Amino acid sequence: MRPAIGICAAVERARWGPWDAEVALMPLSYSAGVQAAGGLALVLPPDPSAVEEPGGMLARLDALILAGGADVDPASYGAEAEPETDLPRPERDRFELALAREALRREMPVLGICRGMQMLNVARGGTLVQHLPRLTGDDHHRHTLGAFGDHEVRLEPGSLAARAAGAERLAVKSHHHQALERMGDGLVASGWSVPDDVIEAVELPGHPFALGILWHPEEDTRSRVIGALVEAAEASGREAEEAA
Repeated sequence: MRPAIGICAAVERARWGPWDAEVALMPLSYSAGVQAAGGLALVLPPDPSAVEEPGGMLARLDALILAGGADVDPASYGAEAEPETDLPRPERDRFELALAREALRREMPVLGICRGMQMLNVARGGTLVQHLPRLTGDDHHRHTLGAFGDHEVRLEPGSLAARAAGAERLAVKSHHHQALERMGDGLVASGWSVPDDVIEAVELPGHPFALGILWHPEEDTRSRVIGALVEAAEASGREAEEAA
């Protein structure tokens, strides 16, 4: 059985053919990365029932990906929205916060990508910088809307981030204008952008696989990060079978 990897979907207005509607969507690059690593990709639209009881949904999964997308609602971390912050999608935020907290409690493998890393931080009680260029003085982390940029990151030797990426320094695909401010409870930084030292990776020591990265591994076919999540899901499944 292929491990089932749940990927949280974005909620957006979309047009196709004659239709114009609210949709739950996910770039195919996410599912392609999971499938290439031997996993079964399952798209997870916001589910009000799972907000109240996330365990039922997570019981059907072997790992969770908190995917990229619109900015996390600042109300989720007790802040007011700044002018550059996206209009909120509170139904998505509530759903992902519930899943993230329960997945971490269950020690399920979790990977947060871009917005997903920020969501992990908020789920642990952290806060966000709402517009990074005000701190860095430029917009090289998201130089063009709708186009991924390239920059380098350095990863802490021996960290989960370095093991998942297979390197301690690498070029990554970037498209974000927010970052971590106050770190969430228990999270530690394990990756930083070059040369401005924005936190690009966080992890939860003691958890088998809880990793957040600010870059987009699904957009790089050479990246090993999603494959590392699938491997962790497989290992967790084997341990569960042996314990049964």
